Amino acid sequence: QVQLVESGGGLVQPGGSLRLSCAASGRIGSINDMGWYRQAPGNQRELVALITSRGTTNYADSVKGRFTISRDKAANTVNLQMNSLKPEDTAVYYCNAGVRAPGSTTYDDYWGQGTQVTVSS
Repeated sequence: QVQLVESGGGLVQPGGSLRLSCAASGRIGSINDMGWYRQAPGNQRELVALITSRGTTNYADSVKGRFTISRDKAANTVNLQMNSLKPEDTAVYYCNAGVRAPGSTTYDDYWGQGTQVTVSS
């Protein structure tokens, strides 16, 4: 099994910054894409940022220029630096990873438990 553990959420004032981290552990042969999603009350879960195994990144239009995703392939971690935060960024943020187990030929989707980010004065 694989576990994704997030950290770094919390309460921040508008214009502030937070850094989310996610560490994958368990039976890991390789990881392809890693990403961050978020879900606000009453809304569907949406992609925030994605990074491929080659380092290609993709961002939601609403966070471009404010958020930066990065990963450490050796450590199986992915981070999300969030700057210039707005109240509409308030949501539960989830880490996601596509993981291939040792000896397997397919990738399975794993999710973290979520971390709350609240942007409010």
